[in-house]
Amino acid sequence: MSIAFQTSLFDDIFSEPELRPLGAMVERIPLDDGAWIDLRPGWLSNSDALFERLAVDVPWKADKREMYDRVVAVPRLVSWFGAGSTFPDPVLTSAQDALNEHYGRPPGQIFETAGLCFYRTGDDSVAWHGDRVGRSIDRDTMVAILSVGAERSLSVRPKGGGRTMKFPVGHGDLIVMGGSTQRTHEHAILKTKHAVGPRISVQFRPAWR
Repeated sequence: MSIAFQTSLFDDIFSEPELRPLGAMVERIPLDDGAWIDLRPGWLSNSDALFERLAVDVPWKADKREMYDRVVAVPRLVSWFGAGSTFPDPVLTSAQDALNEHYGRPPGQIFETAGLCFYRTGDDSVAWHGDRVGRSIDRDTMVAILSVGAERSLSVRPKGGGRTMKFPVGHGDLIVMGGSTQRTHEHAILKTKHAVGPRISVQFRPAWR
C-alpha cells in the first residue's frame, strides 16, 4: 500500500526507529474506580519510518460487521498477530519486550498479542468500547497502544456518563490503559471533519485465554 502523509518535524525517515527509555518518563494519570492511564510521549524516535514500513508490509484486512439488519464495512483497516506470532517488524517485538519489562509481567497481564489498526482519514474510527478479555470483561487488563503516523485523539470516558478526556497520540507516542479502565471506562477514536493524516495504532494486549 502506498499512502502520503505529513511526517513529523522531529523525525528522520532515513534513520532507524529507536525506543527511548520508559521508567520515570512515564506519566501516570489516575482515573476513578481504580482505573489509570500511563503516557509516554515520543517513546519511539524516527517513528515515521516504522509507519511507512507497516503501511506497506502489513497484510491489512477490511473487516465487516453486522449492524441492525445489514452488514457494514468496519471504518478502518485491521491486522492481528496472536501469541507466538512473528510481528511484522522487529521494532514491535522490542516494544513488547520493553513493555513487559517495565510493567513487571504480572500474572495474566503479560503482553503477548498485537492488534494493528490503520486509520486512513478522519472518516476512519472506532466506536466507544472497553476491551474484552476472552469472553468476558470482568477482570482488569492492560492495553498498551503505540501510535505512529499522524496524530489522532484517543477519547476516554467513564461508563454511564461523565467527563470525556482526550489524549492526542501519534508519531511514536505510547498510551497504556490499566487497572479497571477496560471495565469502568470506554475509549474511542472518533470521526473528525478536520483534515488529518493517516495513523497506525499497535495495541499490545495479554493473550485472551
